[in-house]
Amino acid sequence: MKKTSAMLFTISIVLVGTSMQASELSEAIAEDYRAYLAPLWDHFHRNPELSLMEFKTAKRLAEELRAVGFEVTEGVGGTGVVAIMKNGPGPMLMMRADMDGLPVVEQSGLANASTVMMEDWDGNRVGVMHACGHDVHITSLVGTARYMANTRDQWSGTLMLIGQPAEEKGPGARAMRDDDIWKRFGTPDYAFAFHVDADSEAGKITVDEGSPYAGADTVDIIVHGIGAHGAYPHQGKDPIVIGAQIILNLQTIISRELAPRHSGVITVGSFHAGTKHNIISDRAHLQLTVRSLNPEVRAQLLSAIERVAIGTARTAGLPEDKLPEVVVDEFSYPPTYNDSGLARRLKGVLVEKMGADAVIEPSETGMGAEDFGFFTTDPYIPSVYFSVGGTPKEDIERAKAGGPAIPSHHSPQFKISPEPSIKAGVEATVVVLMELMSKR
Repeated sequence: MKKTSAMLFTISIVLVGTSMQASELSEAIAEDYRAYLAPLWDHFHRNPELSLMEFKTAKRLAEELRAVGFEVTEGVGGTGVVAIMKNGPGPMLMMRADMDGLPVVEQSGLANASTVMMEDWDGNRVGVMHACGHDVHITSLVGTARYMANTRDQWSGTLMLIGQPAEEKGPGARAMRDDDIWKRFGTPDYAFAFHVDADSEAGKITVDEGSPYAGADTVDIIVHGIGAHGAYPHQGKDPIVIGAQIILNLQTIISRELAPRHSGVITVGSFHAGTKHNIISDRAHLQLTVRSLNPEVRAQLLSAIERVAIGTARTAGLPEDKLPEVVVDEFSYPPTYNDSGLARRLKGVLVEKMGADAVIEPSETGMGAEDFGFFTTDPYIPSVYFSVGGTPKEDIERAKAGGPAIPSHHSPQFKISPEPSIKAGVEATVVVLMELMSKR
């Protein structure tokens, strides 16, 4: 791509008092998309990199942000990028975009499909693809930076833009936080992020007033038994049977202990035990994922899992020195929890500036997790994580009528309609930033 100078980018915008007109904002972003952001997205989509290996992506993102006047620091928490623009008195606002791709061979059928191959963390040669839309996120971040840099007469405060590594693998946000990001650059007064959503109409904005993403814990249960011959089960204690009983009993935590209006998930994703047909093993290993939307439910679920595992083993007659070990991985995702008052306020502004039909109600029914909460939980920072639809309306309607299904995130067939997604991502972000930092 031939890189045009950021200094040549101009925005034609007419002011009424000190407020921008929504149509003029949309037109300015559309113009920048055609001239600059479209080829930039093409570059990012063709050149994905795995988590913790986003060296070229981070370098290019840093170059783009530095070119429009941000003070940029690279290598934060590994490959993280922090860009600061100080523009007079006012609040500090943070906007984050994740940068990493996935170890997936792209089969989207797009003309610019990735053909990148990399060596993964275990030394395996794998295909790499932006199979979750992070290329949309970082392109939109650049679009936001370009607009805000060229309209500094309209806002006052400090804008912090973050390119975050390793959201897919997990440690990215935590690594940046552990690298003293807030001590080094200042703690934001507000924090924001968005995710493109393949299940929603391209260009539509969703603002959840609660938790758009769940917290996630990884739990291992080691079930000890007493080994014996398969023909003489009475001489041992079978950990496979005990493990199976634990699995079934765990399901009653959700159905009979969790309040009906609260949400939680306990899934046993792996159960390993035994070595041979006629041997009763002395050990079984259960691997769980546990999802929750607030700290109270998380604590309740983890406590109940340990109680059920140990109680089931005691009922089976295991001695106290053979009771199960319940291990909660110290690396857990906190819920991504939107500040409800801030979310309502910004949702209203988005409707006002972008139109009532631009904002739709959340439809997410799963318990997917995100690491954005590492930025906003400790210390608490009021935040809003919104979503931007990425699939054309006609494709969604065909799928509902029994046509081809919409490829899910992380699928080899995953694809996003870039133009409406990126333009809406930039516009929604600018509207949010201007609402909180505009000169009135």
